[in-house]
Amino acid sequence: MRLQSKTQVSVRNVVIGGPDPRICIPLVAVDKKELIDQAKVLRPLSPDIIEWRVDGYKGIGEIADCLAAIDALRSVIGDIPLIFTCRIEDEGGMQALSQKTRLALIEAAIRSGEIDIVDIELINDDAFIDAVRSAAGNYGVKLILSYHDFKKTPAEDIIVDKLKQAQTLGADIAKVAVMPTGYPDVLTLLQATLRARTEALTIPLVTISMARGGVITRMAGGLFGSDITFAIGQASSAPGQIAIGDLRQAMSFLYA
Repeated sequence: MRLQSKTQVSVRNVVIGGPDPRICIPLVAVDKKELIDQAKVLRPLSPDIIEWRVDGYKGIGEIADCLAAIDALRSVIGDIPLIFTCRIEDEGGMQALSQKTRLALIEAAIRSGEIDIVDIELINDDAFIDAVRSAAGNYGVKLILSYHDFKKTPAEDIIVDKLKQAQTLGADIAKVAVMPTGYPDVLTLLQATLRARTEALTIPLVTISMARGGVITRMAGGLFGSDITFAIGQASSAPGQIAIGDLRQAMSFLYA
Protein backbone atom coordinates (compact mmCIF):
# COMPACT_ATOMS: atom_id res chain seq x y z
CA MET A 1 0.00 0.00 0.00
CA ARG A 2 1.29 3.44 -0.90
CA LEU A 3 2.00 6.19 1.62
CA GLN A 4 -1.03 8.43 2.09
CA SER A 5 -1.36 11.99 3.33
CA LYS A 6 -2.52 12.49 6.91
CA THR A 7 -4.75 15.33 5.69
CA GLN A 8 -6.61 14.61 2.48
CA VAL A 9 -8.09 17.16 0.09
CA SER A 10 -11.49 16.54 -1.49
CA VAL A 11 -12.52 18.44 -4.62
CA ARG A 12 -15.86 17.57 -6.12
CA ASN A 13 -15.76 13.73 -5.93
CA VAL A 14 -11.98 13.33 -6.09
CA VAL A 15 -9.84 12.69 -3.00
CA ILE A 16 -6.22 13.87 -3.23
CA GLY A 17 -3.84 12.22 -0.81
CA GLY A 18 -5.84 9.03 -0.41
CA PRO A 19 -5.23 5.43 -1.48
CA ASP A 20 -4.57 6.24 -5.15
CA PRO A 21 -2.38 8.89 -6.77
CA ARG A 22 -4.42 11.07 -9.10
CA ILE A 23 -3.74 11.75 -12.78
CA CYS A 24 -4.00 15.31 -14.05
CA ILE A 25 -4.02 16.37 -17.71
CA PRO A 26 -2.96 19.94 -18.52
CA LEU A 27 -4.66 22.01 -21.19
CA VAL A 28 -2.43 24.43 -23.12
CA ALA A 29 -4.32 26.47 -25.71
CA VAL A 30 -3.87 29.83 -27.43
CA ASP A 31 -7.58 30.68 -27.69
CA LYS A 32 -11.01 29.57 -26.49
CA LYS A 33 -11.77 27.44 -29.55
CA GLU A 34 -8.56 25.44 -29.13
CA LEU A 35 -9.19 25.14 -25.39
CA ILE A 36 -12.67 23.75 -25.87
CA ASP A 37 -11.62 21.48 -28.73
CA GLN A 38 -8.90 20.01 -26.51
CA ALA A 39 -11.32 19.59 -23.62
CA LYS A 40 -13.80 17.71 -25.82
CA VAL A 41 -11.07 15.27 -26.82
CA LEU A 42 -9.76 14.84 -23.27
CA ARG A 43 -13.09 14.51 -21.47
CA PRO A 44 -13.65 10.89 -22.65
CA LEU A 45 -10.19 9.95 -21.32
CA SER A 46 -11.59 10.53 -17.81
CA PRO A 47 -8.62 12.16 -16.08
CA ASP A 48 -9.00 12.61 -12.33
CA ILE A 49 -8.14 16.30 -12.63
CA ILE A 50 -7.70 18.84 -15.44
CA GLU A 51 -5.33 21.81 -15.26
CA TRP A 52 -5.72 24.89 -17.43
CA ARG A 53 -2.35 26.55 -18.02
CA VAL A 54 -3.84 29.94 -18.75
CA ASP A 55 -0.36 31.47 -19.19
CA GLY A 56 -0.40 29.95 -22.69
CA TYR A 57 -3.63 31.76 -23.61
CA LYS A 58 -3.27 34.73 -25.97
CA GLY A 59 -6.16 36.57 -24.27
CA ILE A 60 -4.54 36.35 -20.86
CA GLY A 61 -4.61 40.10 -20.34
CA GLU A 62 -8.38 40.26 -20.89
CA ILE A 63 -9.98 39.00 -17.71
CA ALA A 64 -13.51 38.87 -19.15
CA ASP A 65 -12.25 36.71 -22.04
CA CYS A 66 -10.54 34.33 -19.60
CA LEU A 67 -13.66 34.06 -17.44
CA ALA A 68 -15.77 33.27 -20.49
CA ALA A 69 -13.26 30.56 -21.41
CA ILE A 70 -13.43 29.10 -17.88
CA ASP A 71 -17.22 29.00 -18.08
CA ALA A 72 -17.12 27.29 -21.47
CA LEU A 73 -14.50 24.84 -20.24
CA ARG A 74 -16.59 23.88 -17.23
CA SER A 75 -19.55 23.16 -19.47
CA VAL A 76 -17.42 20.60 -21.33
CA ILE A 77 -15.52 18.93 -18.48
CA GLY A 78 -18.52 18.60 -16.21
CA ASP A 79 -17.63 17.62 -12.65
CA ILE A 80 -13.91 16.96 -13.23
CA PRO A 81 -11.88 19.08 -10.77
CA LEU A 82 -10.11 22.02 -12.43
CA ILE A 83 -6.74 23.51 -11.49
CA PHE A 84 -6.22 27.09 -12.64
CA THR A 85 -2.56 27.94 -13.21
CA CYS A 86 -1.11 31.21 -14.44
CA ARG A 87 2.55 30.24 -14.18
CA ILE A 88 5.00 33.04 -13.46
CA GLU A 89 7.56 33.63 -16.22
CA ASP A 90 10.53 32.94 -13.92
CA GLU A 91 9.29 29.37 -13.37
CA GLY A 92 8.22 28.35 -16.84
CA GLY A 93 5.37 30.73 -17.59
CA MET A 94 4.68 31.04 -21.31
CA GLN A 95 4.03 34.80 -21.31
CA ALA A 96 5.18 37.84 -19.42
CA LEU A 97 2.44 39.37 -17.30
CA SER A 98 2.55 42.05 -14.63
CA GLN A 99 1.97 40.81 -11.11
CA LYS A 100 -0.93 43.24 -10.75
CA THR A 101 -2.72 41.79 -13.78
CA ARG A 102 -1.82 38.24 -12.80
CA LEU A 103 -3.27 38.69 -9.32
CA ALA A 104 -6.43 40.28 -10.67
CA LEU A 105 -6.90 37.37 -13.10
CA ILE A 106 -6.34 34.74 -10.42
CA GLU A 107 -8.71 36.42 -7.98
CA ALA A 108 -11.38 36.73 -10.69
CA ALA A 109 -11.02 33.03 -11.55
CA ILE A 110 -11.42 32.13 -7.88
CA ARG A 111 -14.56 34.27 -7.58
CA SER A 112 -16.04 32.66 -10.70
CA GLY A 113 -16.96 29.53 -8.78
CA GLU A 114 -15.81 27.39 -11.71
CA ILE A 115 -12.29 26.41 -10.55
CA ASP A 116 -11.46 24.04 -7.71
CA ILE A 117 -7.72 24.51 -7.19
CA VAL A 118 -5.34 27.39 -7.89
CA ASP A 119 -1.57 26.92 -8.29
CA ILE A 120 0.86 29.75 -7.54
CA GLU A 121 4.60 29.76 -6.89
CA LEU A 122 6.52 30.10 -3.65
CA ILE A 123 8.74 32.78 -5.22
CA ASN A 124 5.84 35.24 -5.20
CA ASP A 125 6.11 37.84 -2.46
CA ASP A 126 4.21 37.49 0.81
CA ALA A 127 1.53 40.00 -0.14
CA PHE A 128 0.74 38.13 -3.38
CA ILE A 129 0.55 34.75 -1.62
CA ASP A 130 -1.55 36.20 1.19
CA ALA A 131 -4.01 37.72 -1.27
CA VAL A 132 -4.46 34.49 -3.23
CA ARG A 133 -4.68 32.37 -0.09
CA SER A 134 -7.33 34.67 1.37
CA ALA A 135 -9.42 34.71 -1.82
CA ALA A 136 -9.14 30.94 -2.20
CA GLY A 137 -10.20 30.40 1.40
CA ASN A 138 -13.20 32.69 1.02
CA TYR A 139 -14.48 30.84 -2.04
CA GLY A 140 -13.64 27.25 -1.09
CA VAL A 141 -10.84 26.91 -3.64
CA LYS A 142 -7.83 24.79 -2.67
CA LEU A 143 -4.33 26.24 -2.92
CA ILE A 144 -1.21 24.66 -4.39
CA LEU A 145 2.06 26.41 -3.56
CA SER A 146 4.73 25.25 -5.96
CA TYR A 147 8.45 25.45 -6.67
CA HIS A 148 10.12 24.69 -10.03
CA ASP A 149 13.75 24.37 -11.05
CA PHE A 150 14.18 23.77 -14.79
CA LYS A 151 17.99 23.66 -14.61
CA LYS A 152 18.90 21.25 -11.83
CA THR A 153 17.80 19.17 -8.87
CA PRO A 154 18.53 20.87 -5.54
CA ALA A 155 19.82 18.92 -2.57
CA GLU A 156 17.38 16.72 -0.69
CA ASP A 157 17.22 19.12 2.26
CA ILE A 158 16.26 22.00 -0.03
CA ILE A 159 13.46 20.01 -1.68
CA VAL A 160 12.05 19.04 1.70
CA ASP A 161 12.36 22.63 2.92
CA LYS A 162 10.42 23.92 -0.10
CA LEU A 163 7.61 21.47 0.61
CA LYS A 164 7.61 22.43 4.28
CA GLN A 165 7.56 26.12 3.35
CA ALA A 166 4.47 25.58 1.24
CA GLN A 167 2.71 23.91 4.15
CA THR A 168 3.76 26.65 6.58
CA LEU A 169 2.41 29.33 4.21
CA GLY A 170 -1.01 27.71 4.20
CA ALA A 171 -1.02 25.53 1.10
CA ASP A 172 -3.56 22.74 0.83
CA ILE A 173 -1.12 20.93 -1.50
CA ALA A 174 2.66 21.40 -1.77
CA LYS A 175 4.42 20.90 -5.11
CA VAL A 176 8.04 20.66 -6.28
CA ALA A 177 9.19 19.96 -9.86
CA VAL A 178 12.90 19.77 -10.67
CA MET A 179 15.21 18.88 -13.56
CA PRO A 180 17.56 15.91 -13.22
CA THR A 181 21.06 16.06 -14.65
CA GLY A 182 21.54 12.33 -14.05
CA TYR A 183 19.82 9.37 -12.41
CA PRO A 184 21.22 10.18 -8.94
CA ASP A 185 19.09 13.34 -9.08
CA VAL A 186 15.98 11.21 -9.63
CA LEU A 187 16.82 9.23 -6.51
CA THR A 188 17.31 12.51 -4.63
CA LEU A 189 13.82 13.64 -5.59
CA LEU A 190 12.26 10.33 -4.57
CA GLN A 191 14.15 10.26 -1.27
CA ALA A 192 13.05 13.82 -0.53
CA THR A 193 9.46 12.83 -1.31
CA LEU A 194 9.61 9.88 1.06
CA ARG A 195 11.16 11.98 3.79
CA ALA A 196 8.63 14.79 3.38
CA ARG A 197 5.74 12.34 3.47
CA THR A 198 6.96 10.43 6.53
CA GLU A 199 8.63 13.16 8.56
CA ALA A 200 7.57 16.65 7.57
CA LEU A 201 4.20 17.12 5.83
CA THR A 202 0.64 16.36 6.79
CA ILE A 203 -0.89 17.81 3.59
CA PRO A 204 -0.90 16.21 0.12
CA LEU A 205 2.24 16.77 -1.93
CA VAL A 206 3.29 16.59 -5.57
CA THR A 207 6.88 15.91 -6.59
CA ILE A 208 8.17 15.51 -10.13
CA SER A 209 11.54 14.88 -11.70
CA MET A 210 11.15 16.28 -15.20
CA ALA A 211 12.38 15.27 -18.67
CA ARG A 212 13.05 11.75 -19.94
CA GLY A 213 15.31 10.85 -17.05
CA GLY A 214 12.60 11.58 -14.51
CA VAL A 215 9.73 9.68 -16.16
CA ILE A 216 9.84 6.99 -13.49
CA THR A 217 8.74 9.57 -10.91
CA ARG A 218 5.56 10.20 -12.88
CA MET A 219 4.70 6.50 -12.71
CA ALA A 220 6.06 5.47 -9.31
CA GLY A 221 6.18 8.73 -7.36
CA GLY A 222 2.96 7.80 -5.61
CA LEU A 223 4.69 4.90 -3.88
CA PHE A 224 6.95 7.42 -2.15
CA GLY A 225 4.14 9.80 -1.21
CA SER A 226 3.43 12.00 -4.25
CA ASP A 227 -0.31 12.44 -4.69
CA ILE A 228 -0.76 13.82 -8.23
CA THR A 229 1.01 12.97 -11.47
CA PHE A 230 0.68 14.75 -14.82
CA ALA A 231 0.04 13.14 -18.20
CA ILE A 232 -0.28 14.35 -21.78
CA GLY A 233 -3.65 14.76 -23.37
CA GLN A 234 -2.77 16.64 -26.56
CA ALA A 235 -0.05 19.11 -25.50
CA SER A 236 2.65 18.84 -22.88
CA SER A 237 3.01 21.55 -20.25
CA ALA A 238 6.34 20.30 -18.90
CA PRO A 239 9.18 18.07 -20.16
CA GLY A 240 8.78 14.36 -19.52
CA GLN A 241 5.00 14.04 -19.49
CA ILE A 242 3.67 10.85 -21.09
CA ALA A 243 0.34 9.89 -22.62
CA ILE A 244 -2.44 9.20 -20.13
CA GLY A 245 -3.13 5.71 -21.51
CA ASP A 246 0.50 4.65 -21.16
CA LEU A 247 0.70 6.19 -17.69
CA ARG A 248 -2.45 4.42 -16.52
CA GLN A 249 -1.19 1.09 -17.79
CA ALA A 250 2.15 1.47 -16.00
CA MET A 251 0.47 2.59 -12.79
CA SER A 252 -1.94 -0.33 -12.87
CA PHE A 253 0.96 -2.66 -12.07
CA LEU A 254 2.25 -0.48 -9.24
CA TYR A 255 -0.95 0.38 -7.40
CA ALA A 256 -3.04 -2.75 -7.90
